[in-house]
Amino acid sequence: MGETVTNWAGNITFAAKELHRPPTLGALRALVAGSARVRVLGSGHSFNEIAEPGDGGVLLSLDALPVEVDVDTAARTVRVGGGVRYAELARRVHAHGLALANMASLPHISVAGSVATGTHGSGVRNGSLAAAVREVEIVTANGSTVVIGRADERFGGAVTSLGALGVVTALTLDLEPAFDVEQHVFTELPLAELDFETVAAAAYSVSLFTDWRAPGFRQVWLKRRADQPLAGFPWAAPATEALHPVPGMPAVNCTEQFGVPGPWHERLPHFRAEFTPSSGSELQSEYLMPREHAVDVLRAIDAIRATVAPVLQTCEVRTVAADEQWLSPAYGHDCVAVHFTWVEDTRAVLPVVRELEAALEPFAPRPHWGKVYAVPAGVVRGRYPRIGDFRSLVRELDPAGAFTNAFVADVLGG
Repeated sequence: MGETVTNWAGNITFAAKELHRPPTLGALRALVAGSARVRVLGSGHSFNEIAEPGDGGVLLSLDALPVEVDVDTAARTVRVGGGVRYAELARRVHAHGLALANMASLPHISVAGSVATGTHGSGVRNGSLAAAVREVEIVTANGSTVVIGRADERFGGAVTSLGALGVVTALTLDLEPAFDVEQHVFTELPLAELDFETVAAAAYSVSLFTDWRAPGFRQVWLKRRADQPLAGFPWAAPATEALHPVPGMPAVNCTEQFGVPGPWHERLPHFRAEFTPSSGSELQSEYLMPREHAVDVLRAIDAIRATVAPVLQTCEVRTVAADEQWLSPAYGHDCVAVHFTWVEDTRAVLPVVRELEAALEPFAPRPHWGKVYAVPAGVVRGRYPRIGDFRSLVRELDPAGAFTNAFVADVLGG
């Protein structure tokens, strides 16, 4: 008791005085059943109070549970425990000659926490990480387990659930045959006359990076599947040295570039699992908006770059295909996702976040659930047409509100 528990970035200090790490599923069930309020920390990579259980609540980690990664090669699925991170999952899946369709920019994050918050990678045909989930196993407030699969009418609310339904102890994911990826980096892509749709579709996964100190993009990262046709990229020059998305950071932290083929899990993330991801000292924000507005979104940010640039380390622009998870920021439409890695200074960053959100307001941005944002809860709630269905599902599975903290209560509203 008495330890200080913070998130990954250190910008959130939790009211809970202890982080509980049950070593078995039985111990977890008993802990949950005996607690009035519970939240799961995951890998701690959220930048807001989504995991805050409140004073007297239980903050729970699943990282002491046995590592479960059970691959079914015939069905091309994997059942993965709630405490497993993508780096470990990917290595084990690849050993069976199989692959996940996509990964996020860093492999250090937990699978359960990532899908619960709508985390994603990039690609015009690639959905969020939740799109791979076919079944979720949830320990509810009385310690019992509920299993919800794709055929269940509740499935649309069960995966990207913000931890509001219970503790996710296992997920079953779709897999596909393993594939190699080549990563090519280009520099100085102009914003003027940008054909965003063509650029975004130039590879299996495409990321644009800029510091907004000048119009356009300082880097373009193309991740091409080796089993797909090679397309040219005439809009920018090939990089002449290995690069890191954050200016000044060492490129050795990043996955291999210059078109060297490698396994999917060693190229789809931007960062190597054995190194500190991103800059390691930062705050993050991200907003998803309909992809048809992408160029107008980028121009709106460019118009306030004098405000954004002084507190920005890097900005990444990606695409996410539509999905059907009720609380997914990509629910119902293909999206452009604009991610901001800020300096680690909350007081300086928050006024800029508010001005940025005002500039993006015409595009009805949905903030990433685990990042820094200031959009009022009622406004965010109005951008999710199935919020009423999700509220009903919370009442069904957690009628006493054991998993509903202040953050979730704001999201749910009435």
